[in-house]
Amino acid sequence: MLDIADEEEDGLDSRRVSAILDAVEAGDARRLAELLEPLHAADIADLLEQISSTERNAFLALLPGEIDGEVLSEIDDAIREEVIEALPREVVAEAMRELDSDDVVDILEDLDPPQQDIILGALELSDRLAVMQALSYPEDSAGRLMQREVVVAPEHWTVGEAIDYLRQADHLPDQFYHVILTDPRLKPTGYVTLGRLLSSRRETRLRDILEDSFRTLPATDPEEDVAYVFNQYHLISCPVVDEAGRLVGVITIDDAMNVLDEEHEEDMLRLAGVGDESSLSDGALATARQRLPWLIINLFTASLSALVITQFTDTIAAIVALAALMPIVASTGGIAGTQSLAVSVRALATRDLTASNARRVVLRELGAGLLNGIGLALILGTAGGLIFWDLRIGLVLGLAMVVNQIVAALGGVMVPLTMERMGLDPALASGTFVTTLTDVMGFFAFLGLATVLLL
Repeated sequence: MLDIADEEEDGLDSRRVSAILDAVEAGDARRLAELLEPLHAADIADLLEQISSTERNAFLALLPGEIDGEVLSEIDDAIREEVIEALPREVVAEAMRELDSDDVVDILEDLDPPQQDIILGALELSDRLAVMQALSYPEDSAGRLMQREVVVAPEHWTVGEAIDYLRQADHLPDQFYHVILTDPRLKPTGYVTLGRLLSSRRETRLRDILEDSFRTLPATDPEEDVAYVFNQYHLISCPVVDEAGRLVGVITIDDAMNVLDEEHEEDMLRLAGVGDESSLSDGALATARQRLPWLIINLFTASLSALVITQFTDTIAAIVALAALMPIVASTGGIAGTQSLAVSVRALATRDLTASNARRVVLRELGAGLLNGIGLALILGTAGGLIFWDLRIGLVLGLAMVVNQIVAALGGVMVPLTMERMGLDPALASGTFVTTLTDVMGFFAFLGLATVLLL
């Protein structure tokens, strides 16, 4: 038998997954434990996401103790509830006690109330109150994202006093980057990095070595604003305050980066029209249910293209070659529109595209579309004229290509900008609208010019 557990490679590869599934099928708990021992919590979470529901339940029944708090926090939301339901309550309770408050909140907010009550009941009173207070904040807000475990020092302390306090403290967060200074009303006034703290003399006042990057976030701010602030100002951690400006928690960079990743993933899925909660763990029915609405919408929008084509049936009948050339103009415009759209949606998400520079961006896209159109027109127009021995066909192809490239470039930026101003998510349906726009205008320009110049 191949002893994968003794190999230098400790990652989750296909051979290890196969060996794990063999151990699960054989009911060999000892072998399974050996295979899991070198794996990181994130690898175990990936494993649970990759295998089928039946295999997952057999795994959890054989070795439930391998699922700790870190694994639960890493598991995809789509299967986390299933995993928790399959675990003994005492295992779930012990796993929750290992986590910081922000990770507990992240898990609880995706569960049904009965399961939330079970987990809350397993927490210490202080932890339970902290989690319940975090859950009282709006969904997807800084209050939900923050952890309550904070290292705080009075603003009048010296470095020596702060170091002595840290050495004697019974409970400190597993990971922290700053010591946050507060005034007597518990309002944060600055923070000191651990590096500055350890490299300064004991008699140095903490207020004399404060970081310039200090800022605070209201607990009610949306997660997108949190991620933007961290990314924009290169923060490592940031204090969170309540309505009165009092310190209630802290957000660390790992949580902010998770939000950025989730926002990027949601944008990509929405642009593709597959729903922002799609997962490889979803069944066929759930996947179809997420995709069908957008397919139906696309069915109706595609009908607009068909309607345009029917207006030029005489032209197509007279020059059959047009039927073969139409998709070239439309599809090239669709690709150009998708390129412009992807850049625009991402720029809106990162706040690089705003009302102040929208005009300049629109003009840039207009210029790019015109230049691309001219370049493609020269290539396609020349090829079309030579293939069909008719320079007029080449001219029609070239002009239609220029028109559709301009439309595609403008649509890719104007559609998401319009949706943003209407208070809608630019990634939600922009792709459908831009594709429809380029198809309709591509067919109309090509067949319209053909009608004028060739008949």
